[in-house]
Amino acid sequence: MSTASPSPAYVHGYSPDESRRLGAQADSLAALLHSGTAYPPGSRVLEAGCGVGAQTVHLARSSPGARLVSVDVSAASLDRARTRVAAQVPDARVEWHRADLHALPFPDATFDHVFVCFVLEHVPDPEGALTALRRVLRPGGTLTVIEGDHGSAFFHPDSRHARVAIDAQVRLQAAAGGDALIGRRLQPLLSAAGYGDVVVRPRTVYADRTRPALAEGFTRDTFVAMIEAVRDDALAAGLVTSADWERGIADLRRTAGPDGTFHYAFFKATATRPVSAGAVP
Repeated sequence: MSTASPSPAYVHGYSPDESRRLGAQADSLAALLHSGTAYPPGSRVLEAGCGVGAQTVHLARSSPGARLVSVDVSAASLDRARTRVAAQVPDARVEWHRADLHALPFPDATFDHVFVCFVLEHVPDPEGALTALRRVLRPGGTLTVIEGDHGSAFFHPDSRHARVAIDAQVRLQAAAGGDALIGRRLQPLLSAAGYGDVVVRPRTVYADRTRPALAEGFTRDTFVAMIEAVRDDALAAGLVTSADWERGIADLRRTAGPDGTFHYAFFKATATRPVSAGAVP
């Protein structure tokens, strides 16, 4: 989901394969990530950085009476989002806007709630992005942010080559202006951006042979697929040799197999815009 000014490079790309990966991620993690997030009928909810609509589907299902406004900077992603939501939640009421996160076309205090998922990791100035979102959130309104942290990935069998492949993705994302380790930073970022009542909790994914749906939907089809997708860029940047890359990906795939295990932590934060006049941007 790319939505910042200037628009950063979305390190994962905009291919159909990436769209499918985002769908697999959203579907396999829906219960984990969306648990506790539901908005009342009639409430105004902004989804900032909706991308291809993978998370929009689950927002619409969990809050059918809410007035959902989904925004992204990519016209192609918005087209895919409309198609995905129309197919999976045909009764959903979603208003779509192409807009930059730092220049949202809404008056101050327009929304009761703001939802941001897997967006800040791609933004060069996440504190500035959060401040811009605070402007359109009403005093007392809530913000929910979900981000991952690649430093939380550990697995069996352990593999130096697999870690090199993961580190290559982290370094490429940093070079593009993002931060694949941003989950650990959510509390200080939200506090610095002027939010109150900040609460951050980990949402842990663990997969082994007894949880085949997660081993396939998350380990193989989400995480490993994400690392695999940066192969050409990693080789071009000289971050890893071709032989070491192939070994690392093979070792990562093994963690989704019968003798493998995989762990990853997402961080889910909630916060409010303070009611005091002094907190107005």
